[in-house]
Amino acid sequence: MSLRADMAQRLAGYYGVRSHHRDVQGGAARAAVFGISDGLLTNVSLILGVAGAGPAAGVVRLAGLAGLVAGAFSMAAGELVSMSAQKELLEHELEVERRELERHPEAETLELAAAFQQRGLEADDALRLATAVMRDPEVALDVHAREELGFRPGQTGSPWQAAGSSFVSFAVGALIPLMPWFFATGRPAAIVSVLLGAMSALAIGWTVAIFTGRSRVLSALRQLGIAVVAAGVTYGIGLAVGTHVSA
Repeated sequence: MSLRADMAQRLAGYYGVRSHHRDVQGGAARAAVFGISDGLLTNVSLILGVAGAGPAAGVVRLAGLAGLVAGAFSMAAGELVSMSAQKELLEHELEVERRELERHPEAETLELAAAFQQRGLEADDALRLATAVMRDPEVALDVHAREELGFRPGQTGSPWQAAGSSFVSFAVGALIPLMPWFFATGRPAAIVSVLLGAMSALAIGWTVAIFTGRSRVLSALRQLGIAVVAAGVTYGIGLAVGTHVSA
C-alpha cells in the first residue's frame, strides 16, 4: 500500500469517517429540496392569489406558467452564482494553504501537531502523526484543509449541478398546483390545487425528515403549516381585491 493510501486509511479512522455517511456537501441535494419546496409554495400561493380575484382560467394558467418559468430560472441562477462564489472562495483558500505548506513546512507541521493534540492525542504522538502527514503534499493539504478550513479538496460542490437540480425541482414543485387548471376551471380547479398542494407539502416534509432523521410527522406538519399560511394570505388578498380579469 502506498504512503498516501496508508495515511488516508489511518486518517479516515482518526476523523471517524464511515462509508454509511452520505455526501451532503455537493449542493445538488440541498438545491433539490429547497427547489421543490419553493416551487410548490411559490406557485400554489401565486395561483390561489390570482384565482381569488376571480379571473378566467386562462389567466390563472398564464400566471402559474409565468411563475414556474421565472421561478425556476431565478432559483437556478441564484444557485449558480452563490455556489460559484463559494467554490471560488474555497479554492482560493485552498491555494493559500498549499503555498503555506510549501513555504513554511516546519511551522505547518507544528500547527497540525497542535491541532491533533487538541483532539486528544499525546504531544509525541501528535507530532509523529503530523510529521508523517507532511511527507506527502497531497495528504498534508487534505488534512490541513479539514483542520483549518473545514472541507476536503475536491468536495467544494458543483455550481452547474446545483443549478440544474434547483431548476428541475422548482419546476416540478411549481407544476403540481398548476395541473388542475389545464383540466378544470373556477372553484373545482382551486380546490384540487389546494388538495394537491397540501398532499405535496406533507410529502416534502416527510421526505426531508427521512434524510435528516427528525420527526417525520412534525416535519410534514411544519411544511404543511407554512404552505397553508402563505397560500391563505395570498388567496385572501386576491379575494379582497376582487379584480375580475377576462381572458
